[in-house]
Amino acid sequence: MIMTTDFFGNTVTRLILGDNPFNGFSYIKNQVTGEEMDSYYTKEKILETLFEAEKLGLNAMLPLASPKMLEALTEYFNKGGSMKIIFQPYQKVSVEENLENMLRFKPIAVYHQGTITDNLNENNQTEVIRSNIKIYKSAGIPVGLGTHVPETVMQAESEGWGADFYVTCLCNPRKSRHELTKTPEEFNPEDRFLMYEVIRKISKPCIMIKIFAGGQIFSGKTEAQQESLAESRLREIYANIKPGDFCAVGVFQRDKKYLKLNAGIVSKISS
Repeated sequence: MIMTTDFFGNTVTRLILGDNPFNGFSYIKNQVTGEEMDSYYTKEKILETLFEAEKLGLNAMLPLASPKMLEALTEYFNKGGSMKIIFQPYQKVSVEENLENMLRFKPIAVYHQGTITDNLNENNQTEVIRSNIKIYKSAGIPVGLGTHVPETVMQAESEGWGADFYVTCLCNPRKSRHELTKTPEEFNPEDRFLMYEVIRKISKPCIMIKIFAGGQIFSGKTEAQQESLAESRLREIYANIKPGDFCAVGVFQRDKKYLKLNAGIVSKISS
Protein backbone atom coordinates (compact mmCIF):
# COMPACT_ATOMS: atom_id res chain seq x y z
CA MET A 1 0.00 0.00 0.00
CA ILE A 2 1.26 3.48 -0.87
CA MET A 3 1.91 5.74 2.10
CA THR A 4 -0.39 8.73 2.54
CA THR A 5 -0.28 12.19 4.04
CA ASP A 6 -2.80 14.81 5.08
CA PHE A 7 -3.14 17.59 2.53
CA PHE A 8 -5.42 20.32 3.87
CA GLY A 9 -7.87 17.80 5.31
CA ASN A 10 -7.61 15.33 2.42
CA THR A 11 -5.81 12.01 2.65
CA VAL A 12 -3.50 11.93 -0.37
CA THR A 13 -1.11 9.22 -1.47
CA ARG A 14 2.50 10.37 -1.44
CA LEU A 15 2.78 9.33 -5.07
CA ILE A 16 0.28 10.97 -7.42
CA LEU A 17 -0.14 11.05 -11.17
CA GLY A 18 1.35 13.85 -13.27
CA ASP A 19 0.21 14.58 -16.81
CA ASN A 20 2.96 16.02 -19.02
CA PRO A 21 2.91 12.98 -21.35
CA PHE A 22 -0.90 13.22 -21.65
CA ASN A 23 -0.49 16.70 -23.13
CA GLY A 24 2.48 15.87 -25.35
CA PHE A 25 5.23 17.46 -23.26
CA SER A 26 8.35 15.37 -23.87
CA TYR A 27 11.75 15.90 -22.28
CA ILE A 28 13.27 12.94 -24.13
CA LYS A 29 12.62 14.04 -27.70
CA ASN A 30 15.52 11.98 -29.02
CA GLN A 31 13.55 8.91 -27.89
CA VAL A 32 9.89 9.93 -27.91
CA THR A 33 8.63 13.18 -29.39
CA GLY A 34 5.87 15.27 -27.93
CA GLU A 35 3.79 14.52 -31.00
CA GLU A 36 4.13 10.78 -30.35
CA MET A 37 3.06 11.23 -26.73
CA ASP A 38 0.10 13.40 -27.70
CA SER A 39 -1.03 10.95 -30.38
CA TYR A 40 -0.70 7.93 -28.10
CA TYR A 41 -2.68 9.54 -25.31
CA THR A 42 -6.11 9.63 -26.84
CA LYS A 43 -8.99 10.27 -24.46
CA GLU A 44 -9.47 6.52 -24.17
CA LYS A 45 -5.81 5.95 -23.25
CA ILE A 46 -5.91 8.73 -20.68
CA LEU A 47 -8.98 7.16 -19.06
CA GLU A 48 -7.31 3.75 -19.09
CA THR A 49 -4.27 5.22 -17.30
CA LEU A 50 -6.37 7.05 -14.72
CA PHE A 51 -8.31 3.94 -13.79
CA GLU A 52 -5.10 1.91 -13.70
CA ALA A 53 -3.65 4.48 -11.29
CA GLU A 54 -6.67 4.01 -9.03
CA LYS A 55 -6.23 0.22 -9.04
CA LEU A 56 -2.56 0.62 -8.17
CA GLY A 57 -3.43 2.69 -5.11
CA LEU A 58 -2.83 6.28 -6.28
CA ASN A 59 -5.70 8.55 -5.28
CA ALA A 60 -4.79 11.97 -6.72
CA MET A 61 -3.42 13.61 -9.84
CA LEU A 62 -1.92 16.90 -11.02
CA PRO A 63 -3.67 17.66 -14.33
CA LEU A 64 -3.27 20.64 -16.61
CA ALA A 65 -6.58 22.42 -17.21
CA SER A 66 -6.13 22.07 -20.98
CA PRO A 67 -9.09 21.40 -23.29
CA LYS A 68 -7.84 17.85 -23.83
CA MET A 69 -7.64 17.08 -20.11
CA LEU A 70 -10.92 18.82 -19.27
CA GLU A 71 -12.68 16.63 -21.82
CA ALA A 72 -10.99 13.47 -20.53
CA LEU A 73 -11.72 14.31 -16.90
CA THR A 74 -15.37 14.97 -17.66
CA GLU A 75 -15.74 11.46 -19.04
CA TYR A 76 -13.56 9.98 -16.30
CA PHE A 77 -15.80 11.30 -13.54
CA ASN A 78 -18.94 10.39 -15.50
CA LYS A 79 -17.61 6.82 -15.52
CA GLY A 80 -17.16 6.82 -11.74
CA GLY A 81 -13.58 8.00 -11.40
CA SER A 82 -12.58 9.05 -7.90
CA MET A 83 -9.12 10.64 -8.12
CA LYS A 84 -8.62 13.86 -6.18
CA ILE A 85 -7.58 16.77 -8.38
CA ILE A 86 -4.83 19.35 -7.81
CA PHE A 87 -5.09 21.53 -10.90
CA GLN A 88 -2.45 23.49 -12.76
CA PRO A 89 -3.82 26.30 -14.96
CA TYR A 90 -3.66 26.29 -18.76
CA GLN A 91 -1.39 29.05 -20.07
CA LYS A 92 -3.54 29.93 -23.08
CA VAL A 93 -6.55 31.27 -21.15
CA SER A 94 -7.03 33.92 -18.48
CA VAL A 95 -6.74 33.34 -14.75
CA GLU A 96 -10.50 33.86 -14.40
CA GLU A 97 -11.37 31.39 -17.17
CA ASN A 98 -8.93 28.86 -15.74
CA LEU A 99 -10.54 29.14 -12.34
CA GLU A 100 -14.02 28.64 -13.79
CA ASN A 101 -12.87 25.57 -15.75
CA MET A 102 -11.04 24.04 -12.79
CA LEU A 103 -13.81 24.54 -10.25
CA ARG A 104 -16.17 22.40 -12.34
CA PHE A 105 -14.24 19.36 -11.09
CA LYS A 106 -14.22 20.29 -7.39
CA PRO A 107 -10.41 20.22 -7.03
CA ILE A 108 -8.89 19.87 -3.58
CA ALA A 109 -6.35 22.55 -4.58
CA VAL A 110 -4.98 24.53 -7.52
CA TYR A 111 -1.57 26.06 -8.07
CA HIS A 112 0.16 28.84 -9.98
CA GLN A 113 1.98 27.08 -12.81
CA GLY A 114 5.77 27.03 -12.49
CA THR A 115 6.84 28.36 -15.87
CA ILE A 116 4.44 31.30 -15.48
CA THR A 117 5.82 31.94 -11.98
CA ASP A 118 9.41 31.91 -13.16
CA ASN A 119 8.78 34.08 -16.24
CA LEU A 120 7.00 36.70 -14.15
CA ASN A 121 9.58 36.66 -11.38
CA GLU A 122 12.48 36.99 -13.81
CA ASN A 123 10.73 40.06 -15.25
CA ASN A 124 10.17 41.62 -11.81
CA GLN A 125 6.40 41.12 -11.99
CA THR A 126 5.85 39.47 -8.64
CA GLU A 127 2.76 41.65 -8.12
CA VAL A 128 1.08 39.69 -10.93
CA ILE A 129 1.88 36.42 -9.18
CA ARG A 130 0.38 37.75 -5.94
CA SER A 131 -2.72 38.95 -7.81
CA ASN A 132 -3.18 35.58 -9.54
CA ILE A 133 -2.85 33.71 -6.24
CA LYS A 134 -5.42 36.05 -4.70
CA ILE A 135 -7.89 35.35 -7.54
CA TYR A 136 -7.46 31.58 -7.13
CA LYS A 137 -7.87 31.93 -3.37
CA SER A 138 -11.24 33.60 -3.90
CA ALA A 139 -12.57 30.10 -4.59
CA GLY A 140 -11.91 29.13 -0.97
CA ILE A 141 -9.52 26.26 -1.72
CA PRO A 142 -5.78 25.88 -1.03
CA VAL A 143 -3.57 27.58 -3.62
CA GLY A 144 0.00 26.60 -4.34
CA LEU A 145 2.95 28.11 -6.16
CA GLY A 146 4.91 26.18 -8.76
CA THR A 147 8.54 26.97 -9.51
CA HIS A 148 11.69 25.39 -10.89
CA VAL A 149 13.93 27.69 -8.82
CA PRO A 150 14.77 26.91 -5.17
CA GLU A 151 15.46 30.57 -4.36
CA THR A 152 11.95 31.50 -5.54
CA VAL A 153 10.39 29.37 -2.80
CA MET A 154 12.34 31.27 -0.15
CA GLN A 155 11.57 34.61 -1.81
CA ALA A 156 7.84 33.81 -1.88
CA GLU A 157 7.94 32.87 1.79
CA SER A 158 9.90 35.91 2.92
CA GLU A 159 7.80 38.33 0.84
CA GLY A 160 4.48 36.68 1.68
CA TRP A 161 3.15 35.92 -1.80
CA GLY A 162 0.28 33.94 -0.26
CA ALA A 163 0.97 30.35 -1.30
CA ASP A 164 -0.43 27.57 0.90
CA PHE A 165 1.89 24.95 -0.62
CA TYR A 166 4.58 24.63 -3.28
CA VAL A 167 4.99 22.53 -6.42
CA THR A 168 8.75 22.19 -6.61
CA CYS A 169 10.72 20.92 -9.58
CA LEU A 170 13.72 18.74 -8.79
CA CYS A 171 15.42 20.09 -11.93
CA ASN A 172 16.08 23.73 -12.67
CA PRO A 173 15.91 24.40 -16.43
CA ARG A 174 15.84 28.14 -15.72
CA LYS A 175 19.48 27.82 -14.72
CA SER A 176 20.65 25.38 -17.38
CA ARG A 177 19.17 27.35 -20.26
CA HIS A 178 21.65 30.14 -19.53
CA GLU A 179 24.64 27.82 -19.67
CA LEU A 180 26.22 27.54 -23.12
CA THR A 181 27.05 23.86 -22.57
CA LYS A 182 23.43 22.93 -21.98
CA THR A 183 20.05 23.07 -23.68
CA PRO A 184 16.80 23.72 -21.78
CA GLU A 185 16.15 19.98 -21.73
CA GLU A 186 19.46 18.90 -20.23
CA PHE A 187 18.78 19.01 -16.52
CA ASN A 188 21.58 19.13 -13.99
CA PRO A 189 21.18 16.07 -11.76
CA GLU A 190 22.62 17.99 -8.82
CA ASP A 191 19.77 20.51 -8.85
CA ARG A 192 17.58 18.28 -6.72
CA PHE A 193 19.82 18.62 -3.66
CA LEU A 194 19.36 22.40 -3.71
CA MET A 195 15.59 21.94 -3.79
CA TYR A 196 15.67 19.31 -1.01
CA GLU A 197 17.46 21.83 1.20
CA VAL A 198 14.79 24.47 0.58
CA ILE A 199 11.90 22.04 1.05
CA ARG A 200 13.16 21.09 4.50
CA LYS A 201 13.39 24.74 5.54
CA ILE A 202 9.69 25.46 5.13
CA SER A 203 6.76 23.93 6.97
CA LYS A 204 4.28 24.11 4.07
CA PRO A 205 3.60 20.98 1.98
CA CYS A 206 5.58 20.53 -1.23
CA ILE A 207 4.83 18.41 -4.28
CA MET A 208 7.90 17.18 -6.18
CA ILE A 209 7.74 17.23 -9.99
CA LYS A 210 10.17 16.01 -12.67
CA ILE A 211 11.46 13.51 -10.16
CA PHE A 212 13.15 11.54 -12.96
CA ALA A 213 14.17 14.67 -14.92
CA GLY A 214 11.39 14.03 -17.40
CA GLY A 215 12.82 10.55 -18.06
CA GLN A 216 16.28 11.84 -18.93
CA ILE A 217 17.98 9.94 -16.11
CA PHE A 218 17.02 6.67 -17.83
CA SER A 219 18.58 7.50 -21.21
CA GLY A 220 21.04 4.87 -22.36
CA LYS A 221 20.23 2.51 -19.49
CA THR A 222 19.12 -1.11 -19.75
CA GLU A 223 15.70 -2.07 -18.44
CA ALA A 224 17.24 -3.53 -15.28
CA GLN A 225 19.33 -0.40 -14.75
CA GLN A 226 16.25 1.79 -15.24
CA GLU A 227 14.30 -0.10 -12.60
CA SER A 228 17.19 0.04 -10.14
CA LEU A 229 17.69 3.75 -10.80
CA ALA A 230 13.96 4.46 -10.33
CA GLU A 231 13.98 2.75 -6.94
CA SER A 232 17.17 4.47 -5.87
CA ARG A 233 15.84 7.90 -6.83
CA LEU A 234 12.47 7.38 -5.14
CA ARG A 235 14.12 6.16 -1.93
CA GLU A 236 16.38 9.20 -1.99
CA ILE A 237 13.46 11.59 -2.50
CA TYR A 238 11.35 10.25 0.35
CA ALA A 239 14.38 10.27 2.62
CA ASN A 240 15.00 13.95 1.87
CA ILE A 241 11.52 15.48 1.93
CA LYS A 242 9.12 16.10 4.81
CA PRO A 243 6.43 13.57 5.85
CA GLY A 244 3.77 15.94 4.49
CA ASP A 245 5.39 16.19 1.05
CA PHE A 246 4.72 13.98 -1.95
CA CYS A 247 5.64 13.32 -5.59
CA ALA A 248 3.89 13.58 -8.94
CA VAL A 249 5.09 11.40 -11.81
CA GLY A 250 3.97 11.43 -15.42
CA VAL A 251 4.17 8.19 -17.38
CA PHE A 252 4.36 7.26 -21.05
CA GLN A 253 2.85 3.79 -21.08
CA ARG A 254 3.23 2.76 -24.73
CA ASP A 255 6.33 0.62 -24.31
CA LYS A 256 6.28 -0.29 -20.62
CA LYS A 257 3.90 -0.10 -17.68
CA TYR A 258 5.89 2.54 -15.81
CA LEU A 259 2.97 3.43 -13.56
CA LYS A 260 2.87 -0.10 -12.18
CA LEU A 261 6.64 -0.04 -11.69
CA ASN A 262 6.63 3.25 -9.79
CA ALA A 263 3.63 2.33 -7.66
CA GLY A 264 5.26 -0.98 -6.77
CA ILE A 265 8.48 0.72 -5.70
CA VAL A 266 6.68 3.28 -3.52
CA SER A 267 4.53 0.52 -1.97
CA LYS A 268 7.74 -1.33 -1.10
CA ILE A 269 9.23 1.83 0.40
CA SER A 270 6.02 2.35 2.38
CA SER A 271 6.06 -1.10 3.97
